[in-house]
Amino acid sequence: MSLPVRTLGTAALLVVLGTTACTPVRTHQGYVVDHDLVASVQPGIDTRDSVMQTLGHPSFTSQFNEGEWFYVSRDSSNFAFRNPKVKSQTTLRVRFDQAGNVTSIDQTGVELAASIDPYGKTTPTLGRRRSFFSDLFGNIGTVGAPGAGGGPGGGGNTGP
Repeated sequence: MSLPVRTLGTAALLVVLGTTACTPVRTHQGYVVDHDLVASVQPGIDTRDSVMQTLGHPSFTSQFNEGEWFYVSRDSSNFAFRNPKVKSQTTLRVRFDQAGNVTSIDQTGVELAASIDPYGKTTPTLGRRRSFFSDLFGNIGTVGAPGAGGGPGGGGNTGP
């Protein structure tokens, strides 16, 4: 009688362990959005300093226009070893004028996120392929050659 009980117990244990391995792992990355704090930032009233005190440091700032701060929040989940899938993403953009006053606040979701699919383990480039030995010995005979640069004319230019 103990054999069927052990078998059933072992089977039940395997089922429980098997189903817990398939539970999704949920992660949060970036800024934790507090809607009350975001609503308290008012265009025309707040400045960079007050936004920094209210919302904290931005996730990143604009590289081309120093008048924009971005706060990014992302929730994702994955099963076991699979790549995570984005469930929700919130990007908060705060724009400033030249004086440092808030001009606008925009909030977008995952619809503006770009999915980038890498191409293998190499990046395709223009030009020719070179091997290790061509890189190592490729300059033999080119030092001082006409048109190769570095010659007696200081750069290889023969024109006026």
